[in-house]
Amino acid sequence: MNKPFQSDGFRLPEGAAPVACVDVGGTKVAVSIADARGVRGRVAEPTAKVGANDALAQQIIRLVGQSCQAAGVAIADLSAVGVASCGPFVMNAGCVELAAPNICGGLAGQARGLPNEWQTALLEAPLRQVFARVRVENDGIGALEAERRWGALQINGQPLANCAYLTWSTGIGVGLCVDGHVLRGKNGNAGHAGHLFVSDNEDALCGCGNVGDVEGLAAGNAIPRRFGHLGYTDAATLFIAANAGDARAAAIIDDLCRVIGRTLYNLIVTLDLQRISIGGSVFWHHRAMLLPKLQTHISGRLAALTDGCELVPAGLGERVGDFGALALVA
Repeated sequence: MNKPFQSDGFRLPEGAAPVACVDVGGTKVAVSIADARGVRGRVAEPTAKVGANDALAQQIIRLVGQSCQAAGVAIADLSAVGVASCGPFVMNAGCVELAAPNICGGLAGQARGLPNEWQTALLEAPLRQVFARVRVENDGIGALEAERRWGALQINGQPLANCAYLTWSTGIGVGLCVDGHVLRGKNGNAGHAGHLFVSDNEDALCGCGNVGDVEGLAAGNAIPRRFGHLGYTDAATLFIAANAGDARAAAIIDDLCRVIGRTLYNLIVTLDLQRISIGGSVFWHHRAMLLPKLQTHISGRLAALTDGCELVPAGLGERVGDFGALALVA
């Protein structure tokens, strides 16, 4: 089914059973129900990070129930649950667990400041005990599939064969498609470009334990860790300062764009891409400033590989996470 995205909301065909759409990020978990009446009953709350390491899975089960109640749908009527989650994933008895740097505090230790010592967070196995059909994919893959079906990664209604989606948000995630094939890898972790090493900067501790990878340098949660002592306590504060003429804030943003821009360049020249759509809260809320800056790290560099590749805002905007989960099961 390749129904175009509609501004008044996506609808499943008449008579189709409802599905639950779960978007798991390092900051929040959001759940919606999709059926012939649209995508509705959305509920969201901060991602569970305390207690036993099945806390996130139990949170999702509870939120699916709340979303069903809000949408007027019986849990028993759900045909599937699609989960688009931040990663990386590890496999345990055929089920996905998360080794997510922004959720599992055991990966980087106390210096990272997360309130748990989890090495992994249980995800798929508890969900399968409750729901008949569950599909879990990296959120970059979910967003990529949604953008290819309903968003900016298509031309004349046909999905692009060589493209990528990048989220610049709490973390940095990527979904990749080459020669019409969505790349997944042995454990579904293809596209974790946020953990490419690009610097020896010792203040850039990533939640995965690496120091100096893309996410540790430029993710939304890296900004307060690296620049909070300068008064930039979050991404919004940094961009407000830059827009008000703060030269230091502007220079920091240029440095962040250098990291992300070079990451995009590396993806383009490695995979010979046609288009990359970009979303995520850091990018989306400041896209008018950031897109031209990112483009400067692509344009005019090794034209044989970069010419003809576009950087574009995500066609599904701030709803790309919801629709990424939907694309897994609709």
